[in-house]
Amino acid sequence: MSARQITIMTVLFTVGSAILIIPSGMAATAKQDAWIAALVGLACGLLLVAFYNAISLWYPQLTLIGIMEKLLGKWLGKTAAILFVATWFVITPGATLYYLGNFLTTQIMPETPIKAINILFILVVVMGVRLGIEVIVRAAELLFPVVMLLFAALFLLVLTQLKPDNALPVLESGVRPIWPAALSYVCTVFLPQLSLFLFLPPSMNRAREGRKAVLIGSAIGGTIIAVIVALSILVLGPEITGRSLYPSYELAKKINIGNFLQRIESFMAVLWMITLYFRVTLYLYAISSATSELFGLKNYRPVVLPLGLIAVVLSIVNFPNASFHQTWDTKTWIPYAITAGIFLPLLLSGVHLIRRVKESRNPKN
Repeated sequence: MSARQITIMTVLFTVGSAILIIPSGMAATAKQDAWIAALVGLACGLLLVAFYNAISLWYPQLTLIGIMEKLLGKWLGKTAAILFVATWFVITPGATLYYLGNFLTTQIMPETPIKAINILFILVVVMGVRLGIEVIVRAAELLFPVVMLLFAALFLLVLTQLKPDNALPVLESGVRPIWPAALSYVCTVFLPQLSLFLFLPPSMNRAREGRKAVLIGSAIGGTIIAVIVALSILVLGPEITGRSLYPSYELAKKINIGNFLQRIESFMAVLWMITLYFRVTLYLYAISSATSELFGLKNYRPVVLPLGLIAVVLSIVNFPNASFHQTWDTKTWIPYAITAGIFLPLLLSGVHLIRRVKESRNPKN
């Protein structure tokens, strides 16, 4: 893959489901200062992605699974890798599928069963994953202009609805609420980037340019989410944003130009559908690739359909209702994301540095 393709793929993956769910949680925590928390989270998230890049550059041809086995040893590394991939699979694609199904059944097609939507969607995802990463990134190149055009249209069309007073007073409760909101932003927007390192390193034409592309794509995607958070606060206000299940969709409903251009939120929903598709697709591709690497399979394709169907079951079993998923976002996902996305990379980097020190003290003759 070229650097341009990696950048586009990373942007779509980063925006993913975060564009739907991030504004609500951040506004509930930081109120009118959610936009400040988004900027803090953006800066911290880019540092985290740069950290992932640094770890990957130490072993440029190895995936995250290969790095774990290299640093932790064959048995301990493989055990840790299996636990990581298993928990990552149980949590990530099923959650994104739930967001998609719940969004469509609550906002657009209320009489359609969520099971039917998730099954139909996962079949399209499975088709894309089985065709391979080259086809996925080419599809991303084709759809990326559509996403950016819709985002630009959303941004421009709601400018007439801005109410600057909604962002006042600034830092009314001090900086304390900023940090948990920023942590939520980092965990939802940037920590899933760990999935890219399950398959991306061997697919890069040039390692350093590819990793720079991941950072640039993360910055663009993170900026889009930060803009959506700011618009939600300025247009809807912190109270409505915090109470809404999908504030960015409510934002699209506010578009009204001269009582003529209005009620176009269904067209704007295409933006969320595309980004959700690429997040689920890349989750499933990463997990399928990691599974084949762990068990020494020559081809990842035989496991794609079973994993996809299991993801549908998990999306229904793990998230029985909307209130449960809101609790899950804060009580389950954030602690898990910190463990897998921060503590695990820190452990790997610590083992790497210890090995480097030992090698420098005992050079080979």
